[in-house]
Amino acid sequence: MTEIKDLIQPDRGQSAIAIKLVNKDSFESWSRALNLSQRASLTAQKFEGSAGQTGIVPDGDSYFAVGGIANPENLSSWCLAKLAEDLPAGTYRLIDAKPGAAMFGWLTAQYRFDRYRKDENAVGPRILLTDQAGRIDAVMAEASAEMLVRDLVNTPAEDMGPAALETEAEKLAKAYGGQLTVTKGDALEQGYPMIHAVGRAAARHHAPRLLHLEWGAKDAPILAIVGKGVCFDSGGLDIKSATGMRLMKKDMGGAAHAIALAGLVMGAGLRVRLHLLVPAVENAISGPAFRPGDVLSSRQGLTVEIHNTDAEGRLVLGDALTRASEEEPDLIIDFATLTGAARVALGPDYAAMMARRDDTAQAMIEAGRAHGDEPWRLPLPEAYREYLASDIADIANSHSNPYAGASVAGLFLDRFVGTKEDGTPIDWVHFDTFAWRPFPKPGRAKGGTAYGLRAAWHMLKTRYGG
Repeated sequence: MTEIKDLIQPDRGQSAIAIKLVNKDSFESWSRALNLSQRASLTAQKFEGSAGQTGIVPDGDSYFAVGGIANPENLSSWCLAKLAEDLPAGTYRLIDAKPGAAMFGWLTAQYRFDRYRKDENAVGPRILLTDQAGRIDAVMAEASAEMLVRDLVNTPAEDMGPAALETEAEKLAKAYGGQLTVTKGDALEQGYPMIHAVGRAAARHHAPRLLHLEWGAKDAPILAIVGKGVCFDSGGLDIKSATGMRLMKKDMGGAAHAIALAGLVMGAGLRVRLHLLVPAVENAISGPAFRPGDVLSSRQGLTVEIHNTDAEGRLVLGDALTRASEEEPDLIIDFATLTGAARVALGPDYAAMMARRDDTAQAMIEAGRAHGDEPWRLPLPEAYREYLASDIADIANSHSNPYAGASVAGLFLDRFVGTKEDGTPIDWVHFDTFAWRPFPKPGRAKGGTAYGLRAAWHMLKTRYGG
């Protein structure tokens, strides 16, 4: 819900408060030029130049700010985030440095989710001036995409159900001239039986649907972006505990990532034929709920035995990935809040990533590393495919042993990503993303968060140009 317009502005010589960046090594020599009262003020604030520290230095009738960072010569995405969180409202200008990549953290540090409660103590905007005016629009777009993910994930399920996701897709289509097709009801049951089965127990106003947005030149390389849109996950008849259900409003985090990434692609005019697919459902409990032991049909034709109704995200993605594969795309990227196993393995700071091709995986890792959003690649081991064997169907939707949960879920999805007409496997990347930050960091508030979004975006910019 945060508006970021004007938080970064071109520097035209406006009046502004100076910010000096130092580290522990440079602070002592720099501070010698200060007068006694200024040094005393920093001492009282216990400012030593450590990364993340903020200091206010009196200067006549005004003040200037000093920020501690690890390397003043090489600003990362998050170097200015603590300053943007701590400084008083006002207009600021870096001295002896250019903000560069750190503009992103300056913007995201001022994010607030205030749809349901206004913060009466909120500090007004901190505006940063820069002579890098040519970078402002691109950074604004990227930060807006990050904040869109946060807003969608933070919104409770009653206000962010399948119909609300459809509204978000409609906004995208209208903004960029895309064509949105929504499949639901009997057409969904016939064409996408796993999506229908997972969502059929939900109340009518949360009825399941597949959102399919198409955009771009028809002769351009086809890019498919798929996002898991389970707007609330009770676990189904294999019901979650109260604790496990508490954050399940975030189970549509994959859809939020996919929608935000699609907006970046269209906004930048990448030369692709984009297919955005979001299976939007609620995994609810009522009479029509699908059951453990059921065998579901799929769009691809594979039959799937249900070992666990709480492994529903891979089911809806299976049908969506099948539809994406029918276009024989150059690349498929999917995002999903898929497994707890990925969180146990990597913690909350990394998106687990799986990929069919080494070069695509490496490009994604390098793009993420350069922009403070590095994914971590997990394997898709052939030896573990047997874990999904079923006695009565082509495949089971979960396995009974406690091992390699994220990779086994990835292997399930891999069965639904097709090959091209010439037999070449479709290039595919899967992000098992948490979409939630349990502990805040500068520029990264507690709550809904994008993981892998910037990695994917910068990789796509390099691959397809703008």
